[in-house]
Amino acid sequence: MILIKLLLSSITLLFFVGCAANPSSSLKAMDKDKSDHYKDGVFHNTADLPSKSVGDVLKILGRAAVGKEPNTQPNMVIPVQAISRTDLDNLSDDTLHIAKLGHSSILLKVYGEYWLLDPMFSERASPFQFLGPKRFHQPPISLEDLPPISKVLISHNHYDHLDKATVLALSSKTEQFLVPIGVDGNLTSWGISDDKITAFDWWQEQQTSKGLVAFTPSQHFSGRSLSDRDETLWGSWVIKTPTFSLYFSGDSGYFAGFKDIGNKYGPFDLTMVETGAYDKAWPYKHMRPEQSVQAHIDLKGKVMMPIHNCTFNLAFHPWNDPLDRVLAEAIKRDVNLSTPEFGQILSISDPTSKKRWWQKKY
Repeated sequence: MILIKLLLSSITLLFFVGCAANPSSSLKAMDKDKSDHYKDGVFHNTADLPSKSVGDVLKILGRAAVGKEPNTQPNMVIPVQAISRTDLDNLSDDTLHIAKLGHSSILLKVYGEYWLLDPMFSERASPFQFLGPKRFHQPPISLEDLPPISKVLISHNHYDHLDKATVLALSSKTEQFLVPIGVDGNLTSWGISDDKITAFDWWQEQQTSKGLVAFTPSQHFSGRSLSDRDETLWGSWVIKTPTFSLYFSGDSGYFAGFKDIGNKYGPFDLTMVETGAYDKAWPYKHMRPEQSVQAHIDLKGKVMMPIHNCTFNLAFHPWNDPLDRVLAEAIKRDVNLSTPEFGQILSISDPTSKKRWWQKKY
């Protein structure tokens, strides 16, 4: 039984690092064939990336099964600031507020409207809720206590970013789901009404009552099993209000597209950039922290908030390595780094938190 669980855990890890086999196409989706980076039944990155051999896959499986990497689990209680509905309602409606909920999940209050980015509230980032990567901490607010949500923005179709249980719990209180092409097929198969879903290709925009939303490229992959690899698109999000602008990376390896996005939509008051789940075995699908800082610079960001860390163990590095390394690089490159506690609410006019909570000191 232990060996079976180790094997299943290893397979779960593969969903995140990009080693699953290519599938046959099965999902229905809006306008796939109209996308110039959709061919042969799958989506493609802007650059051709090396593929994994069977030997590469077996090596990763072996590392995951042995589990000898040190400090992948926290040796401290991760601080979480609880958020209540009253706290949110008391925030002003004349600006934009940001709260990290865990991993890459972000809650925004955008001039009175509540938006969620990649909401993930489940206990495990896994196709199985009885095993797989388990949360290091609980969300600062429960799904039940969340206010009505105007928009949910999804970056791509992986378990740690598109969580079925969370989506279903949010369906009755969410006005609109903004998703990459193909992910609309997932949501409709889960019972979400078509009129609540808008699917985006790269560089497509939508003008909202609060400002512009644009879906921009990333360098990654997608899939929820061994049979649907890259059938849905992946990407990042730009939010531009009349006064402020934000960038949300989703997951990505470092690529030239960050400069393109910065040139088209920058500068950004705040960039929320993936910093975690990297490894030498998958250098093109997730960034090292030093590359994350470079991405922020390419994007013409003013303040950088590292995301995608300290909630789940999805790689082999120490749990706090992403924040230690990104802080060192930010100091070296003179980048204004914001590292709030989970649940700490910041205003876009002052989005910097200097709390170094993962170091057990401030």
